[in-house]
Amino acid sequence: MSDTEVKFEDMEKFEIVQRFSNWKELLKPSAEMRKGFYSYAASLKDQEYLNLPFPREWSPLDDDWKLPPNWKEIIINKMDELRKKYRSFQVFMDICVRCGACADKCHYYIGTGDPKNMPVVRAELLRSIYRKYFTKTGKVFGEYAGARELTEDVIKEWYIYYFQCSECRRCSVFCPYGIDTAEITMLARELLNSIGISQRFTLTSAAACVRTGNHLGLNPGGVVNSIQYAVDDIKEITGIDVEVPVNKKGADILFVTPSGDYFAQPHWFTFIGYLMIFHELDLDYTMSTYAAEGGNFGFFHSFEVAKKINQKIYKEAKRLGVKWILGGECGHMWRVKHQYMATFVDDTYEDALKSLEEPVNPITGTKFENASSTKMVHILEFLADILKHKKLKIDKSRNDHLRVTHHDSCNIARGMGLFEEPRYVIKSVCNYYYDMPDHSIREKSYCCGSGAGLLADELFELRMRGGMPRAMAVKYVHERYGVNHVTAACAIDRAAIPTLLQYWKLPVQMGGVTELVANAMIMSGEKERDTDLRGNPLGEYLEVEV
Repeated sequence: MSDTEVKFEDMEKFEIVQRFSNWKELLKPSAEMRKGFYSYAASLKDQEYLNLPFPREWSPLDDDWKLPPNWKEIIINKMDELRKKYRSFQVFMDICVRCGACADKCHYYIGTGDPKNMPVVRAELLRSIYRKYFTKTGKVFGEYAGARELTEDVIKEWYIYYFQCSECRRCSVFCPYGIDTAEITMLARELLNSIGISQRFTLTSAAACVRTGNHLGLNPGGVVNSIQYAVDDIKEITGIDVEVPVNKKGADILFVTPSGDYFAQPHWFTFIGYLMIFHELDLDYTMSTYAAEGGNFGFFHSFEVAKKINQKIYKEAKRLGVKWILGGECGHMWRVKHQYMATFVDDTYEDALKSLEEPVNPITGTKFENASSTKMVHILEFLADILKHKKLKIDKSRNDHLRVTHHDSCNIARGMGLFEEPRYVIKSVCNYYYDMPDHSIREKSYCCGSGAGLLADELFELRMRGGMPRAMAVKYVHERYGVNHVTAACAIDRAAIPTLLQYWKLPVQMGGVTELVANAMIMSGEKERDTDLRGNPLGEYLEVEV
């Protein structure tokens, strides 16, 4: 035997150890706060600003979370209220048969191997309490019927695992009963909020949006300055002076995009892409310093905060007297508008909504009938319509240095079915496009691992593990086709995926879809261009450094 040969018995042995022998063991609450896997508590300032129940300073690492004296009664009463209010909640609690079809569909389970991140088990953490207090079998047979007592350790376990779910809904695609585990997570967070338990990252963003109109807390001067920097960049790239209307009354369209687009990388190139295209189309639009945010972090916290943030956009649209709203490349803005907005209605909001018209593209005449209730059109629908009617002069070869794939963002793809629009737009402006494997795109798309408030720095290890399936799908198309550019129409994706690609050592860059359109667009009167918006030379294949 040579020195390089190894005896079978000397090889590393792998042993599969079952951590929990049965459901009773699995449902014993585990409240260990492991670094990288638990969220920081919301600040007292933000809790008070949003007028949340039982505001206080506390830490997940403390033994005493300073819960209100009657916290148990509050949770049970709130659960009773929610099950009577939402038929779906009652159904999702009753119909699961633990078939396990969802078990290996969650990217957090795949990345962490933690059984409590299986969607069926994560839901059982709440369902077991429901059984105990709202079903006869649970009351009589207790743990033998899958029920358990509500204790402080259960509350801590909820806080850990319901903030290890990005509400992406991939598991629901595979559930034969159609159980939406994301909604279970949302309701669990609503229950936690009722006793003053909130996550810092989500609440910081939500409070800033209520206070200033954007998640970053930018004041109106900051928003205008950022727009001016974009105008300067466009002048340098194209030689063209672009005018961007802000708070203009009487325009046709209010354009709202995620505030990350105003400053972050690589969002910036999507942002200047919007402004270049609107200029070239001579679009009658305006931006707003009051509604300078498309995203809605209240959606990841509670119904009332989500409603408060959503209304700002519509009230501003009415104040400015626009006809309809155009939304930028944002994920949860889109899902909130199309799945939940009907539940936000009150007199003030309804009045604002009635002031708007059914969206009609002023450039092509296309009527967006699908947006008749929300009065809002997604930028990818708008761009697909513009390109189909050939209203922009396009040179696809300007993107020949890129081999492109597309990440279907959970909220606009699986949430609302925007599968074809991004691909139509990309293929209209690029010569080289390659889809990732079927099991990882469209309605089966893997999450970036950072949605629903999980972009928090303290959750870095969880995010990198949760994003692993998406990174491996990108690796596949990179190795097979030389893909060096991945697009996504979501600000969270554009924030999360570059770090994910770097962590998994993939030489691939990230950007929005609109950036590619602006790369390929020939503007009237532009100077000769030999680089893309990022300054990369046109023509030669782009080698991306890891």
